[in-house]
Formats: sequence, structure tokens, C-alpha cells
Amino acid sequence: MVTAIVLIKAETNRIPELANQIAATSGVSEVFSVAGRYDLVAIVRVAKNDDLADVISDKMRHLDGIVETETMIAFRAYSKQDLEAGFELGLD
Repeated sequence: MVTAIVLIKAETNRIPELANQIAATSGVSEVFSVAGRYDLVAIVRVAKNDDLADVISDKMRHLDGIVETETMIAFRAYSKQDLEAGFELGLD
């Protein structure tokens, strides 16, 4: 599984509509409306790196209202839930 975080600057009046369009895109697991330099953050989860191009470059890039994007590819995932689950193994 390959995960990418896509930071999106959008036309202000298009943010809600754009967020729904991105969320409906195959491979996109979550979309967040955020404060700061970017307007939206999309989490993309696909089987392989080549699939990122299909989702981000071929589909998302062509949506009206996107002004700029920055994509970060995740190498490893760390979460509190995963760590806590590991410590609970064998305690039954």
C-alpha cells in the first residue's frame, strides 16, 4: 500500500464542491478542509506508485478550482493506535 498526502490550494468559492469531488475519486480515502497555507488535504491510498499518477496527475489535477498542489509520499506510518495494539498482544 502506498500513501500520499496531497496539499491543495483551491479557489475559495469552490472549496466545498472540490472537497466532495476529490473525496469521490477512487484511491482517495479522506479529504480535510484545513486552515493555513492550504485549503484542503487529501489522503490517497493506492496499491502501487504508478497508481498515484492515475489518481493525482490524471484525475485530481484536472478538477476545476485547484490552484496548486504539493504531494508528499509517505515512507512509514506511525500511529498511537498501532503502538498501543502492539503492547496489548498476548495479554488475553
